[in-house]
Amino acid sequence: MQIDNTTRFVSRLTRDTLALILAGGRGGRLQKLTDWRAKPAVPFGGKFRIIDFPLSNCINSGIRRIGVITQYKAHSLIRHIQKGWGFLRGEFGEFVELLPAQQRLSESSWYLGTADAVYQNLDIIRSHEPEYVLVLAGDHIYKMDYGPMLAYHVESKADMTVGCLEVPLETARSFGVMGVSSEGRILRFTEKPANPEPLPSNPNQALASMGIYVFSKQFLYDQLVADAQLTDSTHDFGKDIIPNAIKNCRVFAYPFRGEEQKKAYWRDVGTVDAFWEANMELIAVTPELDIYDKVWPIWTYQEQLPPAKFIFNDDDRRGMAIDSMVSGGCIISGAKVSRSLLFSNVTVHSYTEIEDSVVLPDVVIGEHCKIRRAVIDKGCVVPKNTIIGFDPEADRQRFDMSTNGVVLVTPDLLGQDLHHAR
Repeated sequence: MQIDNTTRFVSRLTRDTLALILAGGRGGRLQKLTDWRAKPAVPFGGKFRIIDFPLSNCINSGIRRIGVITQYKAHSLIRHIQKGWGFLRGEFGEFVELLPAQQRLSESSWYLGTADAVYQNLDIIRSHEPEYVLVLAGDHIYKMDYGPMLAYHVESKADMTVGCLEVPLETARSFGVMGVSSEGRILRFTEKPANPEPLPSNPNQALASMGIYVFSKQFLYDQLVADAQLTDSTHDFGKDIIPNAIKNCRVFAYPFRGEEQKKAYWRDVGTVDAFWEANMELIAVTPELDIYDKVWPIWTYQEQLPPAKFIFNDDDRRGMAIDSMVSGGCIISGAKVSRSLLFSNVTVHSYTEIEDSVVLPDVVIGEHCKIRRAVIDKGCVVPKNTIIGFDPEADRQRFDMSTNGVVLVTPDLLGQDLHHAR
């Protein structure tokens, strides 16, 4: 049996890489969805959590040494990782290690920025003796093989490599935007610019950072130590580390491509509208994100649940779901679900109609409800006869409404004060 030299080269690189997933952010643009959980812990896609996507990318890429850096309301995130990601074998040097903010350097110092979060764990990183450090955002939805990016980093003799993709100019203001040379070296980098620099080849597109960075180990150590001494730094990779590094160091952009070099799927689900849209995309006949992919599976923790059940077949109450995804443990009791995504353990009672909605786990929806274009948070008990999504003024008085008119319903907004991380 012959082994492709390129495959062997990449597998050696991934084996020598430590991945760090930045999962400490609140994600305030998701409004009340992140009142009781960190953004990476928000459920997504019927049975997953957002954090499962970068974690699965690491495992599928052959990177099995992973640190997850947590801070804001991390209990449900930590519990999820402990339950679902404990299958790696420590005796083989494989692990998913939790790195909560511990005030390791100062009794008054929490993580001040993305770079500071890594800096405060520098002793732990060094103890694992990696050759390369892969830094990932923990709050994006995508599938990516990190092996080719590591190979690109090494072949370019780069000190740092930034994963990037082309985005429309009007949305580029939310990202770090870069200008690059013909060989891919980053010449200019601006975090969330008011006037993003367009691509020379396409004035309607800009080259945006994905929040994915590969570092050669010593370069990372040196940059973090130097940045920590700067009193005027925000200690952020995008705002401080990259702009300083491109002046004198070899910092390259790695273009993220999908299969057959097509535009890759990547979503920042940082707003209620983006979260709703990304979930709704999954119910399409052929969605861009294939979560049924056996070659690149998304791993997660899933409690053992019975199959979804649809009951009653009377003319006035028929348990049914059309153009929808319905997860295990759900009971659709004489209700109609259309173009919606139901997470685990959702019960929908008779004579209720749900359209174009995302219903998170453990929700109970009473009889005679009409719900349209809504996100129903975990644990909600929606009273019978509730109408959501038909009267914007009434919805604004009771619930939160997104820019594009998606209604966000949480237990707190329903007067159900659960007061625990979910």
